[in-house]
Amino acid sequence: MTDPPDPSGMPRRRGAARTEELLQATLDLATEVGYAGLSIEAVGRRAGVGKHTIYRRWPSMPALLLDALSRAWTSDLGYRDTGDVRADLREQFLRSGRALSSPPIGPVYRAVIAEAQADSTLRATLHERFLVTVEQRTLDRITRAQRTGELASEANLEFAAEVLCGTLYYRSLLSTRPIDEDAVDGLLDMFMAAYGTTG
Repeated sequence: MTDPPDPSGMPRRRGAARTEELLQATLDLATEVGYAGLSIEAVGRRAGVGKHTIYRRWPSMPALLLDALSRAWTSDLGYRDTGDVRADLREQFLRSGRALSSPPIGPVYRAVIAEAQADSTLRATLHERFLVTVEQRTLDRITRAQRTGELASEANLEFAAEVLCGTLYYRSLLSTRPIDEDAVDGLLDMFMAAYGTTG
């Protein structure tokens, strides 16, 4: 027996397929209208479903945004390892900078950040699901460089990882300045001057 059609005239889809449709609709809408146009109702209209279909999966717009962000961003958090830590940091920072400043990740991430300021649970979840991952992957990459002798062996790199990531996110969220090659090169020049083993 097939599911009855929904009001849009499209057959109803359930489970993972419907969830994927709704996440994609959220990302598409964010690309087109940005933060101001994002709402449960707008996503429902785009996906051709009622808002109750969305609320069965996500309790709020921030929860939906967080999952949409996760879907879009997974491939942009990792580092390559070419054996040259500066080159690998540079490549990843420029890649992440482009992602943070353009759709679909840019508007979705800004929307989540805005909502998180008044929602301590969302703020904690955002930290655990994204920021910790960003910092940890950066720390892992520079720790490997420390083990291979590219960075000073005695240095504690945890704070350095936070500063490296924090600089990019500050520029993206609060500054009008771009995350461009000059910004990334300046940041990495300071990092290598402080922690590098070659002059």
